[in-house]
Amino acid sequence: MRIRLDLAYDGTAFSGWSRQPGLRTVQGVLEAALGTLFRRAGEAPRLVVAGRTDAGVHALGQVAHLDVAREALEAVTRPRRGDARSGRGTDPAGVLARRLTGILGTADDDVVISGARIAPAGFDARFSAVWRRYEYRIADAAARRDPLERGRTVWLPVGLDEAAMDAAARSLTGLHDFAAYCKPRAEATTIRTLQSYRWHRREDGVLVASLQADAFCHSMVRALVGACVAVGEGRLDAADPAALLAARERTSAFKVMPAKGLVLTEVGYPADDELAARAERTRARRELSTRVDDREPIG
Repeated sequence: MRIRLDLAYDGTAFSGWSRQPGLRTVQGVLEAALGTLFRRAGEAPRLVVAGRTDAGVHALGQVAHLDVAREALEAVTRPRRGDARSGRGTDPAGVLARRLTGILGTADDDVVISGARIAPAGFDARFSAVWRRYEYRIADAAARRDPLERGRTVWLPVGLDEAAMDAAARSLTGLHDFAAYCKPRAEATTIRTLQSYRWHRREDGVLVASLQADAFCHSMVRALVGACVAVGEGRLDAADPAALLAARERTSAFKVMPAKGLVLTEVGYPADDELAARAERTRARRELSTRVDDREPIG
């Protein structure tokens, strides 16, 4: 059976999502809890995630899935004494989430299972997704600095021109090769569709970037934010980020912004009857992208 998990986490103390030997990661913590829960059932479920966040990046709407034999799931979600009296439901995914939470701990924990359900046919947390949405927060000289938000807001001592930043952001949307804004990885394409990119200033003065794309390559969001911050500071013109995009080469014209300001807020999926087809199309594109040069457009 396939289970969908909805997750939230404070990325401050994590070395990113992906499991790494000797490092504390979100995947590592969750899979360790799954291993504990399923030990007697003889299974060690692994997680597939919608977006592998970098070290220090937070999430409010992360999505992952795990596959487990029906018999093993039934064994670890079997009702316990007192469950009926407490009013707890018998939905196996919900029971699984509660028992995982009990292993993870509920006091001051930095990773939370916010939802769990049996996944519909064809669902794949990674390949069925049609978009990922991120936000980035900056408190500049005009903003009110809230110490309670310091873990997910970058503070800058200068004033930023949000109108120029928004104009630059809008110029970057569409299907492009984002090689200028991605950390290169072997056999990985840098072609993405940036569906939207906007900046606005909240009532407290904090600047918030909202970005949505079919997928993001390594460090892409923080680089796109960095380019617009350079525009806001006056170090780049509003037209320069698009010109750098067209050049398709890494540049030192702007800085990649710190991870702590970045939050994965939501992942979008199609209707249930379109999940399998979406996953198949995405897998085909990813497989093709490993066989062509990163600068060659992929249909």
